[in-house]
Amino acid sequence: MNEELNLMKDKSIVLIDGVCHLCQGVVRFIIPRDPDAKFLFAPLQNEIAAKLMKESGLQPGQLNTVILLENGVYYTESAAVLRIARKLRFPWPAAYVFILVPRPLRNALYRYVAKNRYRWFGRDEQCMLPTPEIKRRFL
Repeated sequence: MNEELNLMKDKSIVLIDGVCHLCQGVVRFIIPRDPDAKFLFAPLQNEIAAKLMKESGLQPGQLNTVILLENGVYYTESAAVLRIARKLRFPWPAAYVFILVPRPLRNALYRYVAKNRYRWFGRDEQCMLPTPEIKRRFL
């Protein structure tokens, strides 16, 4: 595990609900738009994510938000999504303009989608198994 934690030093880490189809789709969306591999991923259900969340003061086992760890700072909900978009290949950084929308409005929309994600997109009984080509991006 220490080797994995050392790998994370200069990377942004995205923690996702590993059984959620929408969250899995987000990972599959990010990877081809992140050719420099700035992002690493971990399901919120794994040991590394629990350790990172505990260190940040977040509740381990919290599955209702994507979490972004960037330069030692944790971002959740819409702030995490927008900060991720900002680091992707053009044109996605333009989405960061939505940071100007007041956080309560952005997060209300985020929470609405998060609350309905299993019903709208489905879920698996266990965390997704990454394909061999993206497995190196998972912690």
